[in-house]
Amino acid sequence: MTSLKNKDFLKLLDFTPEEIAYLLELAAELKAKKKAGIPHALCQGKSIALIFEKTSTRTRCAFEVAGHDLGMGVTYLDPSGSQIGKKESIADTARVLSRMFDGIEYRGFGQSIVEELARYADVPVWNGLTNEFHPTQILADFLTIQEHCGGLKGKKLVYMGDARYNMGNSLMVGCAKMGMHFVACAPEKYFPDPALIGQCQAIAAQTGATLEFLTEPAAAVKNADVIYTDVWVSMGEPMEVWQERIHDLAPYQVNAQLMAQAGPQAVFMHCLPAFHDHKTTIGKEMGEAFGRDAMEVTDEVFESPQSIVFDEAENRMHTIKAVMAATLAG
Repeated sequence: MTSLKNKDFLKLLDFTPEEIAYLLELAAELKAKKKAGIPHALCQGKSIALIFEKTSTRTRCAFEVAGHDLGMGVTYLDPSGSQIGKKESIADTARVLSRMFDGIEYRGFGQSIVEELARYADVPVWNGLTNEFHPTQILADFLTIQEHCGGLKGKKLVYMGDARYNMGNSLMVGCAKMGMHFVACAPEKYFPDPALIGQCQAIAAQTGATLEFLTEPAAAVKNADVIYTDVWVSMGEPMEVWQERIHDLAPYQVNAQLMAQAGPQAVFMHCLPAFHDHKTTIGKEMGEAFGRDAMEVTDEVFESPQSIVFDEAENRMHTIKAVMAATLAG
């Protein structure tokens, strides 16, 4: 039987396909219990710390609700509520929090930070997002794909846009692990790091996965099961970056024409938030500045029956709950 008790959850590269499948199975089981109103306080009496150097709606809410459902106390430390790396080293923070909490979540900047936290902590550490990897999001994505497409193996997922950072990296790793067909579609300079591609190619050789890196959208999306995208520009980046990304990535926008080229079987996914209209401050500001109604996805696609983004968002909570239950309760 699979046991992940006391194991850190830092990146999917650290897990076998069997362990990932186990977490997805546990998440589905816990989701069914929540829907049926069956209590599942598997971690009664434990406490967890959530360190957020980057704020978030879905990740914070998912960890907090999942923690409460499991019977745990939850302490949230926002960017001003923790001295990590400022007045207190990462190593010292890990050792202090380990004396008070049963698990630690970190959402922030470099992968090296969460890895160092885990090295010095005596309790499980979970990655809520770093610049390089976003493993809890991928579990949520894969649970959602299982629910809508009937499984993972052999399914074709096309990631449209900038694949150099956490989402492109993590989807590529996850697809390689689970024997899926992963396609990154963007200009070549937006492809993932060659060293990581090499690691994933080696994994794919064992699992039967296929990895492709294409620049032509129509060819990339043909017969896709999932069309996936993310914002083109992260918060806080300067105006020049917006200009460059919009120029480079506009041909890779997910719109009705692209979904039609994929076929009626394709579902649309996005880790959110999405700039699909002008109903956000940044969406309005950048939309007006660059004369665009939408950025990475049109409102027509986002609101269409093919869009499963809110199932995906809900599944953040069920899969995060599974990670915490598996690593704390066993």
